[in-house]
Amino acid sequence: MDILEAILTRRSIRKFTGEVLNDDDLKTILKAGFYAPSAKNFQPWHFVIVKNSKTLEDISQIHPYAKMVPSAGCCIVVCGDKNDQNEEGFLIEDCSAAIENMLLAAHGIGLGAVWLSMYPISSRSEPIAELLSIPKNLITVGMIAVGYKSEEKTTDDRYKLEKIHFEKW
Repeated sequence: MDILEAILTRRSIRKFTGEVLNDDDLKTILKAGFYAPSAKNFQPWHFVIVKNSKTLEDISQIHPYAKMVPSAGCCIVVCGDKNDQNEEGFLIEDCSAAIENMLLAAHGIGLGAVWLSMYPISSRSEPIAELLSIPKNLITVGMIAVGYKSEEKTTDDRYKLEKIHFEKW
């Protein structure tokens, strides 16, 4: 898929077939995450892959917007290592860029995915970190439910001239 087509047609998918993601597709998505830009090229991200049905169900009970996670068949939790990037803002930006790359990669290979935010809401991030035994030096930034989609979504025009400013506001 052409990169501009991927950017303009990617949508959040919340309905999945339940089939577990195969390892080749997962590797493609993860590789895209590793190629995201990062401040000073520190690459502070870590990815926790969850396919266990009980753990996916637990995640859906913890996160209020993750009810689709069990049917996705795979969840990628994206964490940022404070030991690799001590500027928290940069760490969040870096991990967010990795998430976006993975969302685009999933779409590009015909899969569905949705970004589920966690940071800075501790009632989401802390229980997920505990459930997955994530070390204290990592910030759980967000997660991606990814799988074989059972819905299609149309695109709309989001280009807004009124939000573009040249030289000055």
